[in-house]
Amino acid sequence: MSTLVIIPTYNEADNIAWIVGEVFSHRPEVDILIADDGSPDGTGEIADKLAADDARVSVMHRDGKQGLGSAYRAGFAWGIERGYDVLCEMDADGSHRAEDLGRLLEASDEGADLVLGSRWVPGGGVVNWPWYRRLISRGGTFYAQVMLGIPIKDATGGYRAFRRETLQRLPLDEVASQGYCFQIDMARRVLDAGMTIVEVPITFVERVRGQSKMSGHIVREALWRVTVWGIQRLVPKRWR
Repeated sequence: MSTLVIIPTYNEADNIAWIVGEVFSHRPEVDILIADDGSPDGTGEIADKLAADDARVSVMHRDGKQGLGSAYRAGFAWGIERGYDVLCEMDADGSHRAEDLGRLLEASDEGADLVLGSRWVPGGGVVNWPWYRRLISRGGTFYAQVMLGIPIKDATGGYRAFRRETLQRLPLDEVASQGYCFQIDMARRVLDAGMTIVEVPITFVERVRGQSKMSGHIVREALWRVTVWGIQRLVPKRWR
């Protein structure tokens, strides 16, 4: 199946060429779309050079820092328009190992509507993560499980593979969430639509170069939106 790996970037000049090379070294048959949010550090220019040198690379230049969710929604629309069978999410900082991509694609090929690369299933794990990052990830997933009733062990992970048909069945224009909350939002929508989610183990490696995009705002957005969705879930539709 034709596969598009979508890599959102903002100030990833130190990482983007390396991660593109890593992906192609393990999965040379895939294509890559770099969705750059107007990075002031020259990431977009590096991406353009990569695209000029390799037809498998395309670049989407976006005006300013619009957020992770917005970048992925734009990337999904781009990939669907061009007929890709599988559309993958992947971080630019190397935290998502290219050697794990094959597991996601195999599960997608076997029929899963959405495949999650999971840190918290047997065989998965994290490397060089401080305790508070573990707490945020595990705590966020637990809160989503309780509030939304979703049977997912890693709801906030961003290493994913969607089948094209899965995305076409979702109202992507209604998705307003950004940050890591976007990942919870997409997973709950897939489940609400009666589709299947499969989790495969991955090893998440903390970035070596550049600055993390994690912030208090991202955590607060996730907490607020999951709480609202949880309350709505308990309220009859006619009263909402």
